[in-house]
Amino acid sequence: MKVNEVARSIKNMEIRGAGLIARSAAEALKHSAKEFQGEDLTALMRKLEESKDILVGSRPTAISLWNAVQATLRGSQEATDVEELRNIVVFNADRFVKRSSEAVQLIGKFGAKRLKDDMKILTHCNSKAALSVIKNAHSRGMNIEVYATESRPWRQGILTVKELSDVGIPCTLIIDSAVRWAMKDVDAVFVGADTICSNGALINKIGTSQIAMAASDSRVPFMVCAETYKFSPRTLSGEMVEIEERDASEVIDAKLLPPGVKIRNPVFDATPPEYIDSLITELGVISPYAAYEVIVREFGQASIFEEMGD
Repeated sequence: MKVNEVARSIKNMEIRGAGLIARSAAEALKHSAKEFQGEDLTALMRKLEESKDILVGSRPTAISLWNAVQATLRGSQEATDVEELRNIVVFNADRFVKRSSEAVQLIGKFGAKRLKDDMKILTHCNSKAALSVIKNAHSRGMNIEVYATESRPWRQGILTVKELSDVGIPCTLIIDSAVRWAMKDVDAVFVGADTICSNGALINKIGTSQIAMAASDSRVPFMVCAETYKFSPRTLSGEMVEIEERDASEVIDAKLLPPGVKIRNPVFDATPPEYIDSLITELGVISPYAAYEVIVREFGQASIFEEMGD
């Protein structure tokens, strides 16, 4: 897909989920480089920078999008001609997509080791990484039952129960406000991540922080499944994560409410690290307080990602 089409699809929630957003952005930059006509290196560089800005602006909270773009353009400044630049972008995009997909599989394997037979798991939204853990445990013969939140207003929980039911995993769909009620029957919580901050805090689908607090009160382990490209090097310099708010029409038709009533529709919230038992990554299972070390390892040294600019 072209850059503008991908950006529009991300904004319209046709492409959603931090991993899919990241891979789609990498593929869009690859398409942009491949379709470029001519031998003007400066023109191609300018086109890729413009494409980068369009893609990053489509979903400001998801650091996976920023990191995917940085990874795809890594080394592009060293190109001496159009063909070399095109090859760099294509190679980087393919490598990012491959490593992103492999990361989900590794998270599934590592996370499944935290599960036991006859456990009841609660999950929120529709995280491919979290579902990889559950499906991996099921494939190993474990009897796993899942509680999935509806995840308003887009109701991604329906996608979750469909995906898990298709492979034979028993599911119960609950309304978001029933999390504390359900927690008495839950053995562990597994959620995904949009962004992991340098202090170990989690930015994820709105409602995640309330689930974490309910789990903490009930002494239920709260696990976060996150690929390392969802860790934010930008937070090392003190930059705050922007919490996106979407249109009120996604929540309710304003005509149904009395005049003057305001509607807020935040997409994400922040969960402090003290509510997180473990981060499950493709590098292994770590403490949330090790997020800083992961960021330094992945972004402070030669890696798949471009070093952060200003």
